[in-house]
Amino acid sequence: MAPSLYWWAKETHRVTPVVVKMENPNNWSIVELESPSEEDLMYTNDGVPKGGRNKNAKQLTWVLLLKAHKAAGCLTSIASTFFSLTSVIRRRVASGHTDSADTTDTENPAVKSRFYSCIKVFLWLSLLLLSFEMAAYFKGWHFGAPDLQLQYLYSLTSPLAVKSAFDSLYSNWVLIRIEYLAPPLQFLANVCIVLFLIQSLDRLILCLGCFWIKFKKIKPVCKQELVDLESGDADGYFPTVLVQIPMCNEKEVYQQSIAAVCNLDWPKGNLLIQILDDSDDPTTQSLINDEVNKWQQEGANIVYRHRVIRDGYKAGNLKSAMNCSYVQDYEFVAIFDADFQPTPDFLKKTVPHFKDNEELGLVQARWSFVNKDENLLTRLQLINLAFHFEVEQQVNGIFLNFFGFNGTAGVWRIKALEDSGGWLERTTVEDMDIAVRAHLRGWKFIFLNDVECQCELPESYEAYRKQQHRWHSGPMQLFRLCMPDIIRSKISIWKKGNIIFLFFLLRKLILPFYSFTLFCIILPMTMFIPEATLPTWVVSYVPATMSFLNILPAPKSFPFIVPYLLFENTMSVTKFNAMISGLFQLGSAYEWVVTKKSGRSSEGDLSSLVEEQPKHQRGSSEPNLEEMREEIKQQEQRASRKKKHNRIYMKELTLAFLLLTASARSLLSAQGIHFYFLLFQGISFLLVGLDLIGEQVE
Repeated sequence: MAPSLYWWAKETHRVTPVVVKMENPNNWSIVELESPSEEDLMYTNDGVPKGGRNKNAKQLTWVLLLKAHKAAGCLTSIASTFFSLTSVIRRRVASGHTDSADTTDTENPAVKSRFYSCIKVFLWLSLLLLSFEMAAYFKGWHFGAPDLQLQYLYSLTSPLAVKSAFDSLYSNWVLIRIEYLAPPLQFLANVCIVLFLIQSLDRLILCLGCFWIKFKKIKPVCKQELVDLESGDADGYFPTVLVQIPMCNEKEVYQQSIAAVCNLDWPKGNLLIQILDDSDDPTTQSLINDEVNKWQQEGANIVYRHRVIRDGYKAGNLKSAMNCSYVQDYEFVAIFDADFQPTPDFLKKTVPHFKDNEELGLVQARWSFVNKDENLLTRLQLINLAFHFEVEQQVNGIFLNFFGFNGTAGVWRIKALEDSGGWLERTTVEDMDIAVRAHLRGWKFIFLNDVECQCELPESYEAYRKQQHRWHSGPMQLFRLCMPDIIRSKISIWKKGNIIFLFFLLRKLILPFYSFTLFCIILPMTMFIPEATLPTWVVSYVPATMSFLNILPAPKSFPFIVPYLLFENTMSVTKFNAMISGLFQLGSAYEWVVTKKSGRSSEGDLSSLVEEQPKHQRGSSEPNLEEMREEIKQQEQRASRKKKHNRIYMKELTLAFLLLTASARSLLSAQGIHFYFLLFQGISFLLVGLDLIGEQVE
C-alpha cells in the first residue's frame, strides 16, 4: 500500500522532538526535527499526504544528510587507520629493526636472500598480472574460473578477426595459460590436495584415538602405590634419581627452577641435583653459583657445574654431565629446562612406573603454562601444544609405546640412555634423536597426561619464530641421519613404517610443505591463472574442520579458531624454510638460539613456595626471601629502562602484499570464498610482518 512507502508512517503516535547537533557548528546550524502531526499522517485517495509535503521533505533531507555525515565519519576513521598503519610501517622501516638485521637468526643470509627473492618475484609478477587483468576486465574480458568465454577468445585469435593490439596480446596470454601454465599448476595443486587429505586423515585418526582413550578411561597405571615419606614405610620404591637442569644465560628464570627441584619430595640420600650452567656471561654464572650455594646451606644435595669448552649446545652439556664418575651410582635421571617448575610430588608420580617394568626407558609428563593468557600469541601456542600433548603424545604412548621426547619434564632410565648411545651433538633436536635411537633398541615409553610441569611460552614473535625454526629444522637433519639406522634396525615393518612415514614424513615434512605451497603460493597463483582451480572445500571447509579438531583439547580457546587457522598458515613460511634448511643442510641449520624467557612467574611462585613452608624444611629459603624480592625488583627496573622495539619481517610482509593482490584479482572473477580467505590471510601476514602480535623485544 501507498502509506508503507513513507518512513514516517511506521508509527501512529507522536514522538518527542529530535535535536540533531552537527559536529562542526561553523558550517551547520542546529536543526530541530519535529515529530509528524496528525495532519501529516492523513493521505488522499492517491496515497499522497494531505499536508506538510514541504515539511516532511525537509525532514527527510536532514535525516539523509545526517546519515551522509555518519558515513563520512566512518570513511574518515578508516582513512585515519590507514594513515596510522602507514605511519607505523614508515617508523619501523626507518628504525632499521628488520629480520635481516638480526645477526643471531638461525637462517643463513644467503639462504634467506634466495627464499626472499623467490617471494619477491611472485609479488612483482602478481602486481603486473593484476594490472593486466584489470585492463582486460574493463575492456570486457570477464573471465571467471568456472566459465571461460572460449568462443570470444577463439574469434579474437582467428586471423580473419579484427582486434586491437591489447585484445591480441591478452588472447595470446590466455592461450599460454591454458596450454602451458595451468596444467603444471593444477598438477601441483592436486598433489598438495592429496597430501592435505592424507594429513587430515591422520589428524582425524589421532582425534578418534584420543576419544577412545577418554571413553574407555585408559591410562598408564604404575604397580607401586604412592608412599608418604613421613610414614616411615621402608617398603616404598625410592630408587636413586639424578636431576639435571641445563641452562645457558637464563638469569630470568634460574631461581624458580632451582627452588622447585630443591623442594622435590624424595629422600635426600637418593637424590642429587646438577645445575649444568653453560652461561658465557660472568655475572649470570656468579648469580647461579650463589643460588646453588644458598640451597646447599639449606641442606639440599645440589652441585654446580660449568663447562670450560662449550661444544654441542644442550646435547654437549648433558653428555658432559653424564660422564661424571658419580652418575653410575644413580638409576634414573630427570631433566628439566631452566624455565620448568616441577611440583614437589613429580618424582613420586613418575618414577614408580619403572618398577617391575624393565623395558620402560622413558616417562614423559605434559607441560602446563604459567603465561598462556598473556597475549594472543601465547593463546595460539596453547592450542598447538595442547593438541600435541593430549592427542599426539597420549595416543602414540598408549597404542605404540613411542613418541618424541620433549627434552624436558621427563625421567629416563640411565641404562636406556647408555644402551642407545647417549647424547649426541649431531642435531639441534637431541631429545628427538635419543628417543628415536632408544625406540630402535626396543625401549618403551609412557606419557602421563595427568602429570603436569609448569613452564613458560615465548611471548614475542621473534622468540617464537626462532624456536619454531629449531623445532622444524632439527627433525629433517635427524631424518637424513637416522634413515639408514631405521632401515637396518630389527624392529617390525609396522614400526619402521610408522617412524618413517608418520613420525617424520607426514608430521614433520608434509605438513609445512603443503601448508606453505598450497595456501601461500598455489592459491594466489590460481587467481591469475583461473584455468587451474582449487575447490571451495579445500580453501574453506577442510581447513576449518581440521582447526576445529585441533582446538578440541583446549575448548576455552574456541573463540580463537579463526585467528589460529590464519596464524598457522602464516607460520608455514618459517616452518617451510626451516624444513628445507634442515633437509638439505642449507644455512646455519646447526645453530642453537636459546629461547628468550621473561621470567614473569619468578617472584610469585618463589614467594608462594616459601610462604607455604614456613618451617625450616629441606630446600626452604625463607631467610633470603627479601633479598630475592629486592633483586627481582631491581631486575624489573633495569629491564624497564631498556628500550624495546618491534621488528619488520620482510618475507611475511611480501607474502601479505602478494595475498592481498591476489584477493583483489579474485573480485574480477567473483570468487567469493577465495576472496575472503585471501583477504584475511593477507591481513594475518601483514600483522605478523609488522610484528603486531606478541610482546615487543629488547
